[in-house]
Amino acid sequence: MPPWLQLMLDSLWPLLRAGLIFTIPLTLLSFTLGLALGLLTAVARLFGPKPLVAVARFYVWVIRGTPLLVQLFVIFYGLPSLGILLDAFPAALIGFTLNIGAYTSEIIRAVISSVPRGQWEAAYSIGMSWSQAMRRTILPQAARVAVPPLSNTFISLVKDTSLAAAITVPELFQTAQRIVATTYEPLILYIEAALLYLALSSVLSSLQVRLEKRFARYGGFLEART
Repeated sequence: MPPWLQLMLDSLWPLLRAGLIFTIPLTLLSFTLGLALGLLTAVARLFGPKPLVAVARFYVWVIRGTPLLVQLFVIFYGLPSLGILLDAFPAALIGFTLNIGAYTSEIIRAVISSVPRGQWEAAYSIGMSWSQAMRRTILPQAARVAVPPLSNTFISLVKDTSLAAAITVPELFQTAQRIVATTYEPLILYIEAALLYLALSSVLSSLQVRLEKRFARYGGFLEART
């Protein structure tokens, strides 16, 4: 067996283990919390009072206007100057959640705005309150339209978690860096890490297509796209 292949086989489990323990949980938790934050931010911008709208806009402006890596450094390396000490994983989780929240808020705000005003009027005409109309009428319709962009955001987040290596989270990419430090074979290990990210992204892309087809039965956006 060629030495490079043996090295890839020997390092496969450590990389997979890091992905299972850190990369995947970090992705799932960040996206779930970020999606909830994005929904609250979008609702605040669309329906909140002016002071709350200003706060939401400022948050989105700051997060979208600065690099994610810088945000992680501020949280992990900068906050200790203020006496706020965070472990690497919670710091990464906060950073990714804030980042995803800002980007998904723009997606959610756009899809809610895309729902025809007549849907609101129809909901009110049968006695629904604002919250009932939002939960039962507006959000279900908006969710169908939001599936493709939110899925793309989720897949991008899987790859972006590699930035957590910069703040010492021992996820997949940092594990590859540690193995490189002992084997001095950066090309082989980094290619292997890239292949693992590619495999995970490909699986998620396949699931995204199936999810879009399922929602297309009700929303029709797939037929419109083709």
